[in-house]
Amino acid sequence: MKLKNIILFGTAVMALTACDDLIKPALENNQEITEMYNDPQFARGLIDNAFLVLPYDGSSVSDVATDDAVSNNTDNNYKKMATGNWTSEMNPINQWETRYHAIQYCNLFLENIEKVRWDYTSEALNQMHMDLYKGQAYALRALHMFYLLRAHCGMVGGQLMGVPIHLASEDQYSDFNLPRNTFKECVDQIMADFDEALKYVPAQYGDVSAENVPAKYAAIGANDAEYNRAFGNMQRGKIDGNIITAVKAQVALFAASPAYQSAGAMTWEQAAKYAADYLKIRGGLSANVDPTGWKWFANKDYIKNYKFTDPDPVEIVWRGVVGESHDMESDNYPPSLYGHGRINPTQNLVDAFPTASGYPITSAPDYDAANPYENRDPRLKMYILVNGDVIGAENKAISTASDATTIDGLNKETGASTTTGFYMRKLLRDDVNLNPNNTTNQRHFGARIRTTEILLDYAEAANEAQGPTANVGGASFSAYDVIKALRARVHEDGWSDSYLESIKNDKDKMRQLIRNERRIELCFENHRFWDLRRWKANLTETAKGVNISTNSSTGALNYRQIDVEPRQYQDYMVYGPIPYSELRKWSNLQQNDGWTTK
Repeated sequence: MKLKNIILFGTAVMALTACDDLIKPALENNQEITEMYNDPQFARGLIDNAFLVLPYDGSSVSDVATDDAVSNNTDNNYKKMATGNWTSEMNPINQWETRYHAIQYCNLFLENIEKVRWDYTSEALNQMHMDLYKGQAYALRALHMFYLLRAHCGMVGGQLMGVPIHLASEDQYSDFNLPRNTFKECVDQIMADFDEALKYVPAQYGDVSAENVPAKYAAIGANDAEYNRAFGNMQRGKIDGNIITAVKAQVALFAASPAYQSAGAMTWEQAAKYAADYLKIRGGLSANVDPTGWKWFANKDYIKNYKFTDPDPVEIVWRGVVGESHDMESDNYPPSLYGHGRINPTQNLVDAFPTASGYPITSAPDYDAANPYENRDPRLKMYILVNGDVIGAENKAISTASDATTIDGLNKETGASTTTGFYMRKLLRDDVNLNPNNTTNQRHFGARIRTTEILLDYAEAANEAQGPTANVGGASFSAYDVIKALRARVHEDGWSDSYLESIKNDKDKMRQLIRNERRIELCFENHRFWDLRRWKANLTETAKGVNISTNSSTGALNYRQIDVEPRQYQDYMVYGPIPYSELRKWSNLQQNDGWTTK
């Protein structure tokens, strides 16, 4: 049976209803590509499959393979990766099969979309639906290609190589033994697909009045009701023009970074411009700095009343799944509150948070080593549960000390208690109750892309391109302006950032500050693993913790830094491997330098 038919079988089961008369043909393997032409629901099932495997994880997973966190779960694959067991067969970041499957769906869809009758009642509506899904397909192909490239590009004989580019669907007659394209060719194709998608989707989905129907659709007779059916509020959450523009900024920063610069695919100036493009269409710097953006996950009133047809808040470029559960709390709450304490922030990360004055703790006049968690940047206690803090519906105080009388203390119980002296707080709801006698769920608002990330993208690229205070890429603001705004929003009005002022003309120190702000703002959101690699930064910094004990004579707390877990990466592990299973099948594929066949 043709590969197309196999794929359509899986698509039909997921896309169609559960009626017996619809499922039976699929179970008999009789679904043909031509059936999509008169069945838009079936056609949409192809592109829906590319949506179903979007490469986003709403929980923190990869941070435990960095200097920011460890896992108390000995079976965690990222833990194994970080401690010396990363191979081309044991590879938690492998994206090869899933991304190529999604690209296959996109290619099949694009090859047949012009033959699909999307609407029988209106030619204008038929055209608008065709444009909607064509734009989605191009954008999804680019997005999946980006994540495939990020995970598997690497040096081959001194040249930065990408992955094989697939622009056509495959069947049993296709040549699967393809060589890798260059890194630059891959980046160029990703950007070309995004640009093609922008021809078809609006900047934002939303209902319009009759006089605001876009001219190109009004010219073919579309009225507001028809336009709103195709591009209105009900489409929110799908990829729109603004999301595409933001992802282009992500791709550009990635390609301009030190690990990939040799390919010549993107300059820092270009990366700054792509980020500026997004920030400009959203209103500039002031319009993009949400005062509560640094704690969007705890905006309870908004989350409680949110409907999927609502526009997203300023901080959210592209929302993730909004659902009611207690899964993240069950994974990460301290064990005395019936959690598993899985993600343990490190002392390394805690030390990255400045003091209340904005100075690094290494040079801050207001840092007190005897009270290390007091007088600190407010983000510290918003993101990390430190010794003595309260959490949960019961507002229970948690002791992480080694001499704690509860199971929450340091290393009290394997697989449940903290191994670093800290618990994760970010992303969690503090009004969840995990008590099995009275368990409660709460809504969680996921964020696939945050505006803060794009602001930091611009700051990094602009600083590298022309220094801290230059306006780059058509923006009316500088890297300094962005960092000033992001740091000020977590403090009360009138706060003075004297540290930032002291380094505002020093490109190297501004680079350090921008990277540190990125580390803080995006912690536990699966960025650190990739940032360290694209910067070619130190991957082997030991993950540290703190042993807190009580002085029996004075009652004072003693804080002793401890080594918790080594980070065992080789230099070539800046880049991930090509899967060993693929190398066994295809002779034209070459492994990245440093990685063995296995």
